[in-house]
Amino acid sequence: MERRGGTAMIPTKRNRLIQLPVDSDIYALRNMIERCFNKLKNARWLATRYDKTADNYLGFIHTVSIRLWMREFVNRS
Repeated sequence: MERRGGTAMIPTKRNRLIQLPVDSDIYALRNMIERCFNKLKNARWLATRYDKTADNYLGFIHTVSIRLWMREFVNRS
């Protein structure tokens, strides 16, 4: 991962002898993206689709993303 310019942003355990530094802003973004992928995986009808084209699959990902966004928006107001 480091060869590609990436950095590990996973916090180390508290009882580890050598603590690695973690940027909390980058970790928050990583966590948000990880939660988004988990929500997309929970859409069973999306996870089990086998479309012939990538455009069709991307359309379904957009549909699920909009539904998730609307659910968050409606719950806040």
